[in-house]
Amino acid sequence: MSILTITSRGQVTFRKEVLQHLGIQPGDKIELDLLPDGRGVLKAARPVGTMSGFVGLLAGRSKKIATIEEINAASADGWSGKK
Repeated sequence: MSILTITSRGQVTFRKEVLQHLGIQPGDKIELDLLPDGRGVLKAARPVGTMSGFVGLLAGRSKKIATIEEINAASADGWSGKK
């Protein structure tokens, strides 16, 4: 268990090993979930992706334009485990 000191400004400095355990680096964000019994759960905040970000990730990766039928067939094969 790590014991941390609160400054007069209400700030806390986490030890290096705590940050490494959480996978947090300078500039990253953390989430604190407050529990009703006065406790809290601290974890690294992971960015939430958007559909437009996902589509943008794929942009320009291929010259082929698939038809809706080809996309449907590929997704059906993926769900069924076919290759």
